[in-house]
Amino acid sequence: MLITSAEFIKSVTHYKDCPPADKPEYAFLGRSNVGKSSLINMLTGYGKLAKISATPGKTRLINHFIINNSWCLTDLPGFGFAKVSKKMRAEWKKMIRNYLLKRENLICTFLLIDSRLEPQKNDLENMEWFGEQGLPFVIAFTKSDKLGSTKLQSNIAAYKKKLAEQWEPIPRIFITSAETRTGREEILDFIDHFNEAYLTSSK
Repeated sequence: MLITSAEFIKSVTHYKDCPPADKPEYAFLGRSNVGKSSLINMLTGYGKLAKISATPGKTRLINHFIINNSWCLTDLPGFGFAKVSKKMRAEWKKMIRNYLLKRENLICTFLLIDSRLEPQKNDLENMEWFGEQGLPFVIAFTKSDKLGSTKLQSNIAAYKKKLAEQWEPIPRIFITSAETRTGREEILDFIDHFNEAYLTSSK
């Protein structure tokens, strides 16, 4: 897929205020500081589309972008940020889950995982929730350039083993790096495939 345009549409705090649900949409979700904004900017080719901050938890709204005037990308607030109050975390969780459950044109959610870390409890809990709700998701391992090839493959293998305890088959996995653009074509091809299916089904 060739990205020819990428524009910010709006930020909302409630799914009812989202843009019209008339185009296929893909959400990006992950722990704070997982590299979500960097990945979005790498995928779209627009370096400042999603704001990058050194402060975890900066994204606090549901941010909508339109790509190629034909499909939408949603940047969701990061979770697991310790310096945010419990009340705020609960509000974010409710906001995100309402969006995920009720956004009619949401095709798939990319759950971002830091490839340098061991399996995290809240990541695994999120996957379990997606499964319980019957919501489609895939996994995108980020920051793969921060590890040597052997360590990276070891970490991915460990994660797959953990996933296999609950999933058969395990969710689709992408390995990405915002620095080296690893995974870009694979993810865009994945999105392109579902965009075509969406257009076919809506005719």
